[in-house]
Amino acid sequence: MLTAQSRQKSYANVRRKDLEFEVEDMVFLKVAPMKGVLRFVKKGKLSPRFVGPFEILERIGPVAYRLALPPSFAAVHDVFHISMLRKYVADPTHVVDFEPLQISENLSYEE
Repeated sequence: MLTAQSRQKSYANVRRKDLEFEVEDMVFLKVAPMKGVLRFVKKGKLSPRFVGPFEILERIGPVAYRLALPPSFAAVHDVFHISMLRKYVADPTHVVDFEPLQISENLSYEE
């Protein structure tokens, strides 16, 4: 049984990499759009899933980070799990304008 578990673990971990960010890194924040609502004039799969980039202010724990959010995100808590973040690679076409968004506390938005 243990042999089978260790074999499966090694198969699962082949393509897995641990994410880790440093303070002052730039990251995108994952948002959850409401179903059936047009987002950025795109529907369904083509709508953006991440907004940003935002700067990491501090590392709270092994998997939690505090971000520098703009005043328009005042209703959103500023600490996020690492699964909600994606590393920003400097390219101006990747930046999604989030100013017209009204993001609620549960990170959903409606356009």
